[in-house]
Amino acid sequence: MSDPIVQVRDLHKSFTRGTEPIHVLRDLTLDVAEGEFLALMGPSGSGKTTLLNLIAGLDLPTDGTITVGEKVISEMSESELAHWRTRHVGFIFQFYYLLPVLTAYENVELPLLLLPLTKDQRRKQVETVLDLVHLTDRMNHRPGQLSGGQQQRVGIARAMVTDPTLIVADEPTGDLDTKSADEVLTLMEILRAQLNKTIIMVTHDPKAAARAQRILHLEKGQLVHDTATVS
Repeated sequence: MSDPIVQVRDLHKSFTRGTEPIHVLRDLTLDVAEGEFLALMGPSGSGKTTLLNLIAGLDLPTDGTITVGEKVISEMSESELAHWRTRHVGFIFQFYYLLPVLTAYENVELPLLLLPLTKDQRRKQVETVLDLVHLTDRMNHRPGQLSGGQQQRVGIARAMVTDPTLIVADEPTGDLDTKSADEVLTLMEILRAQLNKTIIMVTHDPKAAARAQRILHLEKGQLVHDTATVS
């Protein structure tokens, strides 16, 4: 395994409910190697989604540091984080979040509209990732004309289109049938194995987690198990 691309050190995250502090993550330290497929598991309220959001730059920690590549993202301002996310993080969600009035092509193209690219450059990148997820023949279909598995593959293409440093996935198979879930997980394995993409996935499903290379189990905001999978 290569050197860490994500380094989390002494991470703490708390919120205030009324006058009472709620500690979501406590003194958490971990490394994620470049090109690693990591699963985060734990009961509801364990802090796994909070950790994913912090690593993805969607939130800032109460204390501790998060470094991705050469950037200490825990020290960035909100505007700096927004700019960093655009270039470095691809998001895969449980419910896809595709715009129903746009075609698959247009949904995938959306993140590129924030970058200084020509129309031809955008077209090349969109067509490349749609081919990667085997949806070239569906690029002009709207989400309502696609199955759930196909919509999630559009979501994966959208996450990949900027060639991000990290792919973060929050319950990516939670709304899919068994066959579609297996296809999506196989595609994520291909992204890691063939394109050396670093993937961090939150899941409740042990079968989905087993497709990752390593599983981190959180309970009450702390890391309780770090397990390498057979694969």
